[in-house]
Amino acid sequence: MELERELTNKTFHPGRSICFVVTEPKPREIFAADFRDRVVHHLLVGRLEPVWEKIFIHHSYACRRQKGAHAAIRYLKKFIRQASRDYSRPAYYLQLDIAGFFMSLNKKILFALIAKRVKSPDLLWLAEQIIFHDPTKNFHHKGDPGLYKLIPAHKTLFKVPADQGLPIGNLTSQFFANIYLNELDQFAKHRLKIKYFSRYVDDVLILHDNPEQLKIWRGQMDEFLKEKLQLSFHPLKTVLRPVDQGINFVGFIVFPRHTLIRNRTVRKLKNKLWLFNQRLRSRDLIHPIRLWSPELCGEFLKILATINSYYGQFIHADTFRLRRHLYEKHFVILKIYLLPADKDCSYFIWSND
Repeated sequence: MELERELTNKTFHPGRSICFVVTEPKPREIFAADFRDRVVHHLLVGRLEPVWEKIFIHHSYACRRQKGAHAAIRYLKKFIRQASRDYSRPAYYLQLDIAGFFMSLNKKILFALIAKRVKSPDLLWLAEQIIFHDPTKNFHHKGDPGLYKLIPAHKTLFKVPADQGLPIGNLTSQFFANIYLNELDQFAKHRLKIKYFSRYVDDVLILHDNPEQLKIWRGQMDEFLKEKLQLSFHPLKTVLRPVDQGINFVGFIVFPRHTLIRNRTVRKLKNKLWLFNQRLRSRDLIHPIRLWSPELCGEFLKILATINSYYGQFIHADTFRLRRHLYEKHFVILKIYLLPADKDCSYFIWSND
């Protein structure tokens, strides 16, 4: 009720954030809004989303309903088949990454893009409160303070200008990223007429049968980014290769006729399985036990959920042998407690024995 009054009276201001560092897949600084502010973030995105969903291109996949990584992979397979004329001729892909995207995003440009399409004074006021809020002025640390040394200067909000950068970790930041880069999407699709264009956050992917055309488009898009959005492509993260070599995109390696999972993802699961088995050994649970404590049941449910989340990702690639291999060679003690739900090892269920 108090939050509703603050929004109605326009006295709302974002509260204190939690700042911490994650190290996987690489060190990143996270500013997580408190629960009260997250309610407001969902309110704002819920009002803005219908406006932009009519505008966004079909092949923008991040933070959108009925999109996501799995949809991106399905369409990428289709793009490869079409660009190569059913695999009958060579095709190439160009993969581009925007340098320091979230830290480089200009808040004034972002707000102007929103104001161009939103006429409600209330929504504009709320968008302004969230966009121009500086979380570095009101936060508390969580986790190991030494991890902040791993963050480069251009990757932290503590070192960017006041009118630049969005905090990683908030729903609004993800949605604002789509609004900001929709300008690039529209330029690529409608000005450059790029047929096979996909984007997931700041990861851009283009296919064509002529690598020289891909180079031309890269130059044109980079010029557009610098002029209109004050961004640029990362010079060391440009990949131009034949599609036959596999496309590393949104957690998968996509080849013309098959799809694999990143080795990094498989290694992470193997490490987790090893740790799970070590914990079971430390509890002397090599054989089924008769007495279960609530704590132990909760631990097993978390293990089951973790494993099934990985296998849920695996089934979107050609991984039958991988799934069987992991179960047979790396589950070890876990085999006593977890059983494959089907012959394909699609997921696991609790053993009743």
